[in-house]
Amino acid sequence: MMIKVDVQQIKQRFGIIGNSPGLNRAIDVALQVAPTDLSVLITGESGVGKETFPQIIHQNSPRKHGQYIAVNCGAIPEGTIDSELFGHEKGSFTGALADRKGYFEVADGGTIFLDEVGELPTPTQARLLRVLETGEFIKVGSSKVLKTNVRIVAATNVNLVQAVADGKFREDLYYRLNTVPIQIPPLRERPEDIILLFRKFAGDCAEKYRMPPIRLDEEARQLLTSYRWPGNVRELKNITERISVIEENRDITASVLRLYLPDLNVEKYPVLVKKQESDQKFFNSEREILYQVLFDMKNDVNELKKLVHDIMGGKMPMPVADETTYAHPIHPVHSAPIQEAEAVEEEETLSLEDVEKDMIRKALEKHNGRRKNAAADLKISERTLYRKIKEYNLE
Repeated sequence: MMIKVDVQQIKQRFGIIGNSPGLNRAIDVALQVAPTDLSVLITGESGVGKETFPQIIHQNSPRKHGQYIAVNCGAIPEGTIDSELFGHEKGSFTGALADRKGYFEVADGGTIFLDEVGELPTPTQARLLRVLETGEFIKVGSSKVLKTNVRIVAATNVNLVQAVADGKFREDLYYRLNTVPIQIPPLRERPEDIILLFRKFAGDCAEKYRMPPIRLDEEARQLLTSYRWPGNVRELKNITERISVIEENRDITASVLRLYLPDLNVEKYPVLVKKQESDQKFFNSEREILYQVLFDMKNDVNELKKLVHDIMGGKMPMPVADETTYAHPIHPVHSAPIQEAEAVEEEETLSLEDVEKDMIRKALEKHNGRRKNAAADLKISERTLYRKIKEYNLE
């Protein structure tokens, strides 16, 4: 008879940190489905801790005394994965020097966890579907049908619905695996858990390396909870350990913390940066320079055309040779149409890179090399300006 356990007991047993509703719901569903033999599909982004839930299910099921085998489907070469899962007969392929039992034979009566199940090759998907439907499989190089009684828990960080639509994953297998779905929420949807996890990882690192634990000031805590954590719990653990080892000062400020957060998500700090400013920084790129250049060139070309048109129409006096309207003297009126075509063609064939480089150089000269002011004048970010300066050797 299975002893009823609650969510808090499971957290303590498996070292799960957090109290967010989404996390508690996932643990509760795992406990509810554990006593059954239903297949479970665990979904969630990379780094959220999906690998813990198959163990929760196995340890709270009647199969807990049987074998538990975790298989990373994405780490096994396509040519050998059928042999790994279902076994092979001696001589069935080059290197098959003896009979070999596969995971489904070894784990009979237990549980198999198929991590990254979306990476399975199509032929292997067909074999797996047969196991789910009938409990039968055939070793590689054999014709004998074997039986197994295995509970399958699968996990993936890819969208299997989209994979089915793209023809990369069997629809029938998806529905067999997805009998009971468990969704693990990403860390950005668990802001109340971020500080708890940080303290846990900082404490573990301090104990391991015999040093005082690091602490965050208020601004650093706000920054930590507002960062989007694309690598989820795994990324938070890595960054916490990195800071613990590198920083001598145990009191961590927001300015220090920023040094350890990747630049690609700096614009996604809603607490410290207004959303409007954040979005503006995100879209500031070299495209803005290009748009500005094209706009200015269009104006220049239009003004040039208007000037030539006015000259041809006699609305203004002919410029003399030493005037600076053009780089060379204007021809008589009868040749003006040729001059217009030449001028427009010359203007339109200018290199955009040359124009962009010249604009940046002039802006830097105007502001005596002050990049912040030059960037504001060019309506681009300082980061984009810095990259353009290096690209055009304007330092």
